[in-house]
Amino acid sequence: MNDSAVLLNPRSVRDSQSEMAEIVLPNDANPLGALLGGRLMHWIDLAGAMAAHRHSRHYVVTASIDHLDFLVPVRVGDLVILRSSVNRVFRTSMEVGVKVWVENYISDSSAYLTYVAVDREGCRLPVPAVVPEDDEEQRRYEDAGRRREIRRTELERRRHRMR
Repeated sequence: MNDSAVLLNPRSVRDSQSEMAEIVLPNDANPLGALLGGRLMHWIDLAGAMAAHRHSRHYVVTASIDHLDFLVPVRVGDLVILRSSVNRVFRTSMEVGVKVWVENYISDSSAYLTYVAVDREGCRLPVPAVVPEDDEEQRRYEDAGRRREIRRTELERRRHRMR
């Protein structure tokens, strides 16, 4: 079996799961001592890219982020936990979910990002399918398909509006 065939064997969601933790430092915060939204977005992008890279075993680039709400202020000294995994693979793109927790807070946030696998020249590469193994992973897989259709419809709407 050649290398490209091995790379396209389906992989479980578990194989892509990643976790990172960050302590909010003064340099990460605004003058009120709350985490900068852009810093959190950066961490979310890193966590998502780790899952996409683990799954595709290629370089990945961020293609989109669906939506992000900042629900609670995160303060200097708080510990932020980010967990990510691939929800669904299309051909060269992957939807990755990133869940964000602030330790000792009740509330959490989540984001859905799309990554594209690319080679060193930036050309798109096919990505192996992802295999949901439990009910929660299956729900996320199906939801990712619905979100993809919404993204495509919105992209078409924006393209028509620009003409």
